[in-house]
Amino acid sequence: MATLNWRTINIDLLDPESPANFSIATLSPPAPPVSASEVQGLSSQIKQLLRGGDSEGALRGALENPPYGGDAAAKEVHLATVVEILQSIKQSEMSPILSRIYNSEGGVEVLDVLMKYLYKGMSHSSKTSSASTGSMSPQPTGFSQIHARGGGEGGGQAMSVLLSWHEKLVEIAGPGSIVRVMSDRRTV
Repeated sequence: MATLNWRTINIDLLDPESPANFSIATLSPPAPPVSASEVQGLSSQIKQLLRGGDSEGALRGALENPPYGGDAAAKEVHLATVVEILQSIKQSEMSPILSRIYNSEGGVEVLDVLMKYLYKGMSHSSKTSSASTGSMSPQPTGFSQIHARGGGEGGGQAMSVLLSWHEKLVEIAGPGSIVRVMSDRRTV
């Protein structure tokens, strides 16, 4: 009799078509490395477009060059740039800009990148607001009041802008954009 316990054999390793036999790194395309200084330079060019009044060009420029291969600092700089652009665009201009981008060449991919930044911005603002809500200050009445330091309105205003963009984006691009963003392994 053999001393090998057949119940411990991983038969998936013996099957050449098994998902255990390929690298998970092949699921996402390779992204070229991007330094924080490159993202900083791109950010200054985009802000120059924004100051010149070309908000659609600034938005398109930011969304066509996401730093997939960048480190966390580069991604944070780019996120701040995108959120600044989104906050500078009037609500009445949102739908026309999104429609023009959607109908242009590669527009679906550009709007998917925008959806990634909306979700990243929402998660970023909720982290900062939840970190600041833990402060308590004693009141003269003996009760404690829990509130955010520094007013706390900046995160709420940014969240409102991001939610407005999300509503308009789903209206234009459809719910498929959400599914594509959730299943994409590349992060912004």
